Amino acid sequence: MRVPIPHRLEREEVRRRLRDNSHRMADAIPGGMAQVDTSWPSEDRMTMAISAMGQALNGHIDIEDQQVVFEIDLPPALGFLTPMIEGAIQQQGQKMLEGPRD
Repeated sequence: MRVPIPHRLEREEVRRRLRDNSHRMADAIPGGMAQVDTSWPSEDRMTMAISAMGQALNGHIDIEDQQVVFEIDLPPALGFLTPMIEGAIQQQGQKMLEGPRD
């Protein structure tokens, strides 16, 4: 599954916001028992290992000039959840990239 999220930020600012907010990813996964481990194999890619509801998923976020692209490998058994997961990624991705509220 591939979910692009547009932004108007410098790449360094996107990196900073993703690092500062990556702990919030598990909160967006239904069930409340998710664990998300992240790492940065390169400066423009954050990888994710997600454990939730007895499933292990892998994905990554690529930082581009005008968008970030979330890609997650969903097993076929979870394919029916694709629309719900895409919506959650879109919503949470926007929140992760938001600046501080005034």
